[in-house]
Amino acid sequence: MSTRSKARQRALEVLFEAEQRGVDAASVLSRRLEGEDRVNPYTRELVGGVLSHQDRLDEIISTYAQGWSLERMPGVDRVALRLGLWELLYNDEVPDAVAVSEAVALVKALSTDDSPEFVNGLLGRLMRLKPTLLD
Repeated sequence: MSTRSKARQRALEVLFEAEQRGVDAASVLSRRLEGEDRVNPYTRELVGGVLSHQDRLDEIISTYAQGWSLERMPGVDRVALRLGLWELLYNDEVPDAVAVSEAVALVKALSTDDSPEFVNGLLGRLMRLKPTLLD
């Protein structure tokens, strides 16, 4: 697993835990990182990026997730979609196809059997619509 893939998984864990516990993701990240000598800066960038743009990310996901409300989605899928969409829209260093495939890999490892197809389909559609989605 690449360094960035590990950072994505750590970011997903932090965001998922914060959402499930109803607490601030920044404090979850700080608590999880206490005592660790090295923290991948990309984990912090992902968590901060998703938090900074979460309203817009959720609006887009809700608009294009046909038949699925955010609340109805499995929590891991919801967080993976936010991470993947943030990388698609706001991180030019990550190729769009990589952002999609990394989000799919996360749900493949951590969510339901149907999740990879759902996440791939939705993010693939959003990737094609990217020019119309940028603020």
